[in-house]
Amino acid sequence: MCVVDDDASVRKSLTNLLKSVGYRTVSFASGEAFLGSREVNEAACVLLDLRMEGLQGLQVQHCLKRGGKTVAVICMSAHQDPACIDEAYAAGALDFLHKPFNEDILLAAIERALAGGCP
Repeated sequence: MCVVDDDASVRKSLTNLLKSVGYRTVSFASGEAFLGSREVNEAACVLLDLRMEGLQGLQVQHCLKRGGKTVAVICMSAHQDPACIDEAYAAGALDFLHKPFNEDILLAAIERALAGGCP
């Protein structure tokens, strides 16, 4: 499980939550760091913020797709731009979470993503 978000407090809280329920979790402060890591080939699921410094979440999704990566992607954002949400789904996101979200919503989305496989 990977968390990609440029907000350190979000990364820390999501990582701690996911570890507390048994997921091996690695976090990244940028899309570039995630794409340059070995986790990009090993992660079953990535929680991906859409608005970050550097590569935006949608750009990361396109890089994953071009690279033939089959990681399940759950996008998240505090911004509720319908066009951006539609584009995230079109790029292969399995779910979209509006920040702030509660842990039950997050864990249910992860379970669906892992059970449903990748697009």
